[in-house]
Amino acid sequence: MSDLLRVGQIVSTHGRKGQVKVMLLTDFEDRLAKGKRLRLKEDWVTVESVGHHKERLILKLSGVETVDEAKLLQWEYLSVRGDEEPEMDEDEFLVSDLEGMTVRTVDGVELGVVDEVAAYPAQDILVIGELMIPLAKQFVKDIDLENEVITVELLEGMLDLETE
Repeated sequence: MSDLLRVGQIVSTHGRKGQVKVMLLTDFEDRLAKGKRLRLKEDWVTVESVGHHKERLILKLSGVETVDEAKLLQWEYLSVRGDEEPEMDEDEFLVSDLEGMTVRTVDGVELGVVDEVAAYPAQDILVIGELMIPLAKQFVKDIDLENEVITVELLEGMLDLETE
């Protein structure tokens, strides 16, 4: 079976009919749409209904009928198959596409490759060795998926280039 991609985490229950509040871990909310199959623990469940409440997704999942059953799922992850990519516009990309890409400054200085893209509340962070660069337009000037190069413009002090 293909790798699984986490798309949500159950944070609490909602109501008395087994609904759960979910914190999204994806920019593609349609991955948790009504009728979608999701991996929960060791089983596959189907999304029976979707709602919203205070910036959280409210899901009714197959096989979860009571509030007591829903309580047992708190902090569990919901995943989709990793090979099920969402529909994207031409200028969109998956964060996982950035891992392994070469990072260069606008002046042509190669900084290394993206080890990971860390999720932070304000925005995602490109991690290149010990260097951390916010994934924001202020710093990331170009993402060339075809040539696997990310061009960045850093503020003075973000990178101390040793000149010995």
